[in-house]
Amino acid sequence: MTKAKDHSEKLGASEILYSGRVFSLERHRVREPNGVLATRDIVHHPGSAVILPVLPDGNIVLIRQYRIAINCEIWELPAGTRDPQETFLQTAKRELTEETGYRARRWKKLVEYFPSPGFLNERMAILLADQLVAGTATPEDDEQITVHSFSLKRALQMIRTGQICDSKTLIGLLYWKQFRVAQTQRKLNRKIK
Repeated sequence: MTKAKDHSEKLGASEILYSGRVFSLERHRVREPNGVLATRDIVHHPGSAVILPVLPDGNIVLIRQYRIAINCEIWELPAGTRDPQETFLQTAKRELTEETGYRARRWKKLVEYFPSPGFLNERMAILLADQLVAGTATPEDDEQITVHSFSLKRALQMIRTGQICDSKTLIGLLYWKQFRVAQTQRKLNRKIK
């Protein structure tokens, strides 16, 4: 990513408004390129790894858990916040095992993105985990997680009916659908030649 030189704000004074276990909130004073002074409240987050676990039969492993911020249970891809000095891959391996019990023999980073760059600096990476080996989940004490697998077709139906409404899961599943379509097309093109 490149910063737009002629549109960047000049950072002035900053103050920490809140510092918690997972994120901090800072107020930044900035000067716009046109000279206007403004205030930006930014949530600083260490980043998260999202896992797209694909079973040998092609089904995708999702988890269901209660999210207090929206006061309901939702289906989502396993994910977790990076610990300090941890890579996305290290986080993904840890979270996959904790939340589902599965371990993956093969990993591939699919995409990185910012979920809400207007006020949040969190970077999320979605990693494909396949060649899965089943094991025992070890969720944290405050996590009540249900694990279930769905075909891609069923997961896409769940998106259309609003049963899947979590952004990281939407991005992961739709990316995977597009990736698989493109992969299939490349194989067909090679066979035709």
